[in-house]
Amino acid sequence: MPSAQTQALKDKIVEIAHVRRRFGYRRVHDLLRNDFPGVNHKRVYRLYSAANLAVRKRKKAKRPVMERTPLNIAQRINEVWSMDFVSDSLANGRRIKCLTVADDFSHECVEIAVDYSISGLYVTRLLDQAARFRGYPAAVRTDNGPEFTSRAFIAWTQEHHIRHILIEPGRPMQNGYIESFNGKFRDECLNEHWFQSLRQARTEIGAWRRDYNEVRPHSSIGRVPPARYAEQLRQQAGDAARHEIPAQIH
Repeated sequence: MPSAQTQALKDKIVEIAHVRRRFGYRRVHDLLRNDFPGVNHKRVYRLYSAANLAVRKRKKAKRPVMERTPLNIAQRINEVWSMDFVSDSLANGRRIKCLTVADDFSHECVEIAVDYSISGLYVTRLLDQAARFRGYPAAVRTDNGPEFTSRAFIAWTQEHHIRHILIEPGRPMQNGYIESFNGKFRDECLNEHWFQSLRQARTEIGAWRRDYNEVRPHSSIGRVPPARYAEQLRQQAGDAARHEIPAQIH
């Protein structure tokens, strides 16, 4: 007969595993520390295994083979949008996801979406919304996450004739622009706030994004904010186009 303490530990392991079905024994062990301080992870593993609670591995869906290429330098606005996910938690412990999208050339933050869950279809709707004001990018650069290799996302790139650049697995610096942006986002926004609600997170993150785009100088673009730099480039392109019209008439 197991001791009362062992039985209590086993019951708690089973309770956690049934609620958190994708938790392995190590994450279950993490949650046990408050009620069972000093409990050994090997003991948790034995009881976890004895209760037949091992997480079944999901079969990975076969995805079409797409281009994988190292990081190249963009030469114009909307040539490449890079994107990735950043995770955070609300004060109540609930996880939130932030989809960050940045223009490689101007360093503008195209968008930051904040929600509890973001699917591939959600991503495409967000990008369509951004494109109404900016136009569609020639290419998007992502990692191999399920949102970016989903049927919805692949169909969206094909529909709009957008090249999908996938970084190599385990090589995050091939997505170096968004990695750099996300570092700033974490340090200056997420680490400085303790969000009480999803609504507050969206408000505070939106304010940070506007400050990043419109106020915060960027050293690699002449120490001006990205939005101002992009506007200067658009004005220059417009002036050049107007100068070319008379030449074409003659």
